[in-house]
Amino acid sequence: MDSALRQKVLTLYLSTSALDSPVLGWSIYDGTGNDAHTTGDSDEPPYETGLDALKDGWRLIQQPVLIPPYPGEEYTTSFMKYGFLFEKLEDTRT
Repeated sequence: MDSALRQKVLTLYLSTSALDSPVLGWSIYDGTGNDAHTTGDSDEPPYETGLDALKDGWRLIQQPVLIPPYPGEEYTTSFMKYGFLFEKLEDTRT
C-alpha cells in the first residue's frame, strides 16, 4: 500500500542558537511535488524565527551542536553555525 504522506524538509540558519532568534538563511526541500520553491528563490525567509516554524507545524529534528571557537578564531567568518533542521509530513491526497 502506497502512503499519501510525503516529507518536506526545512533548514533554517538562525542568528544565534536560540529558536526565537532571526532567520539569516534557509532552504526548503519539498517531497510532495506541490511546491516548486528552492533555496534562495526569495528575498524573504519563510519564517521570521525557528519558533515560528514550530508554531506552523514543522517538527524540529536536529539543532546545532554548539562548539566554542578556537582561541584567536572568535571573529573569523566561516560556515553558518546555527542550523536547525525541521520536517513536516503532508497528505498529498486531494
